Amino acid sequence: MNIIDELQWRGAINQQTDAEGLKELTQTKSISLYCGVDPTGDSMHIGHLIPFLILKRFQLAGHRPVILIGGATGTIGDPSGRNSERSLQTLEQVQDNVDALTNQMKKLFVTDGDNQVRMVNNYDWTHQINIIEFLRDYGKNFSINTMLAKDVVASRLDSGISFTEFAYQILQSIDYLHLYKNEDVQLQIGGSDQWGNITSGLDLIRKKEGNEAKVFGLTIPLMLRADGTKFGKTADGNSIWLDPKKTTPYEFYQFWANTDDRDVIKYLKYFTFLSQEEINVLAEKVESEPHKREAQITLAEQVTRFVHGEELLAQAKRITAALFSGDISSLNAEEIEEGFKEMPTFTADKETKNIVEWLVDLGIEPSKRQAREDITKGAISLNGDKVNDLEFNVTADLAIGGKFIIIRKGKKNYSLVKLG
Repeated sequence: MNIIDELQWRGAINQQTDAEGLKELTQTKSISLYCGVDPTGDSMHIGHLIPFLILKRFQLAGHRPVILIGGATGTIGDPSGRNSERSLQTLEQVQDNVDALTNQMKKLFVTDGDNQVRMVNNYDWTHQINIIEFLRDYGKNFSINTMLAKDVVASRLDSGISFTEFAYQILQSIDYLHLYKNEDVQLQIGGSDQWGNITSGLDLIRKKEGNEAKVFGLTIPLMLRADGTKFGKTADGNSIWLDPKKTTPYEFYQFWANTDDRDVIKYLKYFTFLSQEEINVLAEKVESEPHKREAQITLAEQVTRFVHGEELLAQAKRITAALFSGDISSLNAEEIEEGFKEMPTFTADKETKNIVEWLVDLGIEPSKRQAREDITKGAISLNGDKVNDLEFNVTADLAIGGKFIIIRKGKKNYSLVKLG
């Protein structure tokens, strides 16, 4: 299957500047293509991941991807998708972000082989351009009328846009021109909000290099959940980051494992490298055996393995299994901290205490009467072991790793107690 046909089957194409021309080009030769990300933070989130997975698919099909880290454009700020001016970061902060994103990209995408992903930073060629060159050699090729008509600019005219952000599309166009001339790049891909910037780059290349220049643009659709809400955030609005320090591998795994049945096949097409046949089998299981959630588990395993590797995937699955079975004692302190990060947390000293008093003092039970009732009924477990004895004493020796005691009240109500 041609790479363009595959992307269409996966629902991963929104717009193309020349669909027939690009398909013919990719069928006849191996091409270089690029996608960029600005270092506005020190980690990508899963929304950023989508266009770079398209790069990876091109690589697997024998093409040559280029990843651009926007060390220059990141100092300016892309106005796309914003209603107000972006706060400028210091050059030092931008460089720190460049380093972090470069390492993240290398971990995810750089492999050995003839079609190894190339990493570039647009600061390397942009910082050499002085203001006169910028205006004469590049600015002269852009019509203000055309720039104003671009969606990214037009949407900001009422609220206001600075010349700095207005000029962003010129800088991105310079990137495409540079990569066309120096890296033989013929295709730029990006999110749907990048259409105006991409087409500006095509226009600049043709003005500089001639109308016969074979260059193309492709954007991916805006990703929405089946309920119409924005993809890539938790229920409380937090982004799902690729950095394990920002979103733990367990949280990352759980995000995918909890995917709605209506979305899971779409996500399998976007975020995994499973074949059409494999995904079709999973689609049938969503219809016939939705309670088994086999598609969701496969999705969670595939994406977590790609982003975090086999070892952290195994850890995420181990935490998941322990929470499901109640076998908390099988986890170590690090896994306890990760798995119970978002659960109610209490602090207690290491003094030995009767279980009834301990639960009431922590606030987990509202009264000694209720505590006695729950203990007698077998509703209280410590580290996975039920406590039925009203005379049971809680000691520091019970703490996992000397730090944590997990309380389960009923079947699903977990609390984390940290011993201080």
